[in-house]
Amino acid sequence: MEQNKTHYRPRVKFTKKMKKEYTILCPMMAPIHASIILPVFAKEGLNVKIIESGGAEAIEKGLKYVHNDLCYPGVLVTGQMINAVESGKYDPDKIAMVITQSGGGCRDSNYINLMRKSMERAGYPQIPFISANIWGMELNSGIDISIRGYRMLLSALMYGDMMMIAANQVRPYEVNKGDADRMMQKWTAYFGERYTKGKGYSHKEIKKNIRTMLQEFADIEVKKVPKVKVAVVGELYLKYSAPANNDLEQFLRDQDCETYFPSVLGFGIYKTNGALEDLRLYGGKPMKRLILEIAMKYMFHMENMMISIMEEFDCFVAPERVEVLKKRAEGIINTGNSMGEGWYIAAEMMEFVAHGYENVICVQPFGCLPCHVSVKGMLNKIRRIEPKLNAVDIEYDPGATKVNQENRIKLMLSVAKENMKKEVKQ
Repeated sequence: MEQNKTHYRPRVKFTKKMKKEYTILCPMMAPIHASIILPVFAKEGLNVKIIESGGAEAIEKGLKYVHNDLCYPGVLVTGQMINAVESGKYDPDKIAMVITQSGGGCRDSNYINLMRKSMERAGYPQIPFISANIWGMELNSGIDISIRGYRMLLSALMYGDMMMIAANQVRPYEVNKGDADRMMQKWTAYFGERYTKGKGYSHKEIKKNIRTMLQEFADIEVKKVPKVKVAVVGELYLKYSAPANNDLEQFLRDQDCETYFPSVLGFGIYKTNGALEDLRLYGGKPMKRLILEIAMKYMFHMENMMISIMEEFDCFVAPERVEVLKKRAEGIINTGNSMGEGWYIAAEMMEFVAHGYENVICVQPFGCLPCHVSVKGMLNKIRRIEPKLNAVDIEYDPGATKVNQENRIKLMLSVAKENMKKEVKQ
């Protein structure tokens, strides 16, 4: 009797011909950064659109096509992608999907294969998936971003970081409501215009743009009154994606808090550092090491330029350099631990407490073992080192209710308000 054979469909590659004809769909993560980055892709000849759908429908769709023990971001992103295809807005024969691939211990490394299978089961095997990674995995001939394009992308991340951080430190105190948001809209449009012209990324222009932008945010009329300061750390996607974290940022605004979300560029440096550390420990191609070292040097330069300019303004709390952050993690967790957010979460918590953001929300997706190990293993130790830390870890999964999550955050905020009252009295 003939044995049944499993048929493995070869992956559909994104070709140069597709580049001219296809729309590339990308799940929404960081809305501020995404709005600045899109014109960069357009300048590079890539038609990228952001998928903004989320909520219960996306979760339902994700659970329909992937197994339920996949970590929450994987379920949600899969559901968002299938929803987008089935929405009727796009031609299934003329679209591609792009997703990050970490290359480390995170199951994000395998998302792309799971999503291909899910899309095949949904009836769309023809859709190519593009991997965005720093490891050189799954190369596609249609993705040929120039050196100029990479420089633009890094500058866009930096602009997004500065805008996000400045706006969050101004918005809770602004006299005329909406001033910070209007300023963000103005500068987003300006950066888009510069990138469309192939400009905006030279060191001279970056320095000028950041300094001018921060000055305009600093000039917004504010009324400084004591407010609870909350920092958000944790898994990358959950930190910035409103559909994933049940619109955490807006919830904290509604609670009259000042919020701090960490630098996206900083995380990129952290991941590149982890890739170099892996090459050092386990070996690899010399050329790969050279490319990563050049990239790291350039990112360090960009980061230092960004932070140095922000430090010129007394009204803003600038993010710390990754090299400084790494030292903060020593003695808490081994800095060779780069699984998921690894030592980065511990370092961020220490940083925020040092800068007055003693109330910390750590967002974690269900099923993310590296994140759970990193957080659960070192949270109590950080509390012993920093008694002022008022932290809560919130888990997000398909079955968790928004009410339960918000109630736990409200409990943390009630403690924060009591602590703030004591400090004001002193």
